[in-house]
Amino acid sequence: MVEVSHLTKRYGSHTAVSDLSFTIEKGQIYGFLGPNGAGKSTTMNIMTGCLAASAGEVKIGGFDIFEQEMQAKKLIGYLPEQPPLYLDRTPREYLRFVGQVKGLEKEALETQIRHVMTVTQISDVADRLIKNLSKGYKQRVGIAQALLGDPEVIILDEPTVGLDPRQIIEIRDLIKSLGKDHTVILSSHILSEVQAVCQTILIISKGKLVACDTPENLEKQFVSSSTITLTTEASRQETEEILAGLDHITGFTMVENEKGWLDVTLETDSGDGDALCRELSVAFARAQRAVMEIAAARASLEDIFLELTESAPEEPGKEESSQ
Repeated sequence: MVEVSHLTKRYGSHTAVSDLSFTIEKGQIYGFLGPNGAGKSTTMNIMTGCLAASAGEVKIGGFDIFEQEMQAKKLIGYLPEQPPLYLDRTPREYLRFVGQVKGLEKEALETQIRHVMTVTQISDVADRLIKNLSKGYKQRVGIAQALLGDPEVIILDEPTVGLDPRQIIEIRDLIKSLGKDHTVILSSHILSEVQAVCQTILIISKGKLVACDTPENLEKQFVSSSTITLTTEASRQETEEILAGLDHITGFTMVENEKGWLDVTLETDSGDGDALCRELSVAFARAQRAVMEIAAARASLEDIFLELTESAPEEPGKEESSQ
């Protein structure tokens, strides 16, 4: 659906985006994740044709965003970080204006306006001035304008910035619902947000793509060791004998809890904690000793993000000055 090939954007001696390549498949929600100043907004502005590239190529549905601008842009709905709203108009008036700019006419335009207002749940404020709406409703109006024309690709740049917790939840739910009928690309530096709504994560650091995969695969790929905790009725000696017969265990500690059971923490060199948990359960069962609890500690998205970006510290203000 979207192909970005060797994309580069330079500002004098500063390179905001460096030889960036990735592919967005149809019908998924993608998270574009990176620290402030990493190049996310610059990349999105280029992808939507709002900014020229120094080098590289962007295709939307097979159309080159630079050479076939009109065909490519018809497939895109874009919400910038600062929604392009006219505050002295009502949502209905604003959407009618945007729809006309997009080439919608007469009954088709009014049908589309009713549809996007229903989807974004702004029908009840359709005739109030935008300047009098809450930040959450303003974001909804911004998303509604992106949906006009029924684009195949929806690109949202920091859609929940500045919202309160309830508004954030509402906008996330809206994004999930959009993912049923559209390909959605969501830019954010909020880890929990990307993890909550996205099926695939692209991590960018200093203008370079450093990872692209599902959250689950990123966990497996970037964490070479893991910790397993278990609680057992076995004695210390029995536990030591059982553990001695297993591979991938590099160390362990044992503490007796208030029930007289052992709480055991295992350090391993296995990247598959679930498989080792199964081996442990089977080994204790063979020794006829019960395991009350067992769990493999999993790497969080925060751990992965830090591992991938800590070697490339951000340069404050660089991206902001490039937009």
